[in-house]
Amino acid sequence: MELGMIGLGRMGSNMTLRLLRGGHEVVVYDPIEESVKYLAKEGASGAGSVAELVGKLSAPRVVWVMVPAGEAAENAINTLAAELTAGDTIIDGGNSNYKDSMRRGTAVAERGIHFLDVGTSGGIWGLEGGYCLMVGGDSGVYQRLEPIFQTLAPSPQDGYGHVGPSGAGHFVKMVHNGVEYALMEAYAEGLELMRAKQDFSLNLAQISQIWRYGSVVRSWLLDLTSAILQEDPDLHNIQAYVEDTGEGRWTVEEAVNLGVPIPAIIDSVQVRFRSRQESPFSGRLMAAMRKEFGGHAVRTGEG
Repeated sequence: MELGMIGLGRMGSNMTLRLLRGGHEVVVYDPIEESVKYLAKEGASGAGSVAELVGKLSAPRVVWVMVPAGEAAENAINTLAAELTAGDTIIDGGNSNYKDSMRRGTAVAERGIHFLDVGTSGGIWGLEGGYCLMVGGDSGVYQRLEPIFQTLAPSPQDGYGHVGPSGAGHFVKMVHNGVEYALMEAYAEGLELMRAKQDFSLNLAQISQIWRYGSVVRSWLLDLTSAILQEDPDLHNIQAYVEDTGEGRWTVEEAVNLGVPIPAIIDSVQVRFRSRQESPFSGRLMAAMRKEFGGHAVRTGEG
């Protein structure tokens, strides 16, 4: 099957390579020319613009957009939609907000263009292991393009599926990332607790390795955690600053709107915010209050 790929960051490039290995013909475009040239050497057809990419594809065209959520995705999809014609399909495989995907799907449908939102998980490991794909949009379009998803998935039978109408794919991926936040936080807290029990001299790398087999908490995330601790048990070169790309916040907002309690996910998002504060004001204020009502000592210094 022939398709275009816009957005050749590491994940987009790896997805293109997997598609090429699966026998698909791929036309690629990215503002960074080096990325296009690299994939052209691997068998893709390079394009110097969105218009050129569209011109190289046969109708009905299929173009996968793999760019960051927000303005970048909005601009890419609008530019692409202006070049496509009725019967063509846009696939957004980034982490767009599901409400944006619903709006975009409606907008391009007015021009006869199909739209699928595909929540994509697998990160930098997807080239070899495959990607988990959560697809939203018209079921008929999904079925027609299923060979693409089968190639990108871990196997032709597993790790992908049509989950609902337009927006559903990115909604499911949003919740997926909220769960991911909570799992990461649980592992980190448990390992930190064991590290604090100094009289046992626990070997966290060994313990995480033990947990990988037979334990109810085994997971791919634990596999990665174990590898990290094997390489650098004390994480000397890592700062305790944890960024987020928005999906956790969107999950919390959705839970509030629906009245659904998700305390573990909410707490994990809050911990990420706290990780970015070197000397949080609330902590300093609590220390000052203890001194005021109880005469407790405080540690002074510039905040």
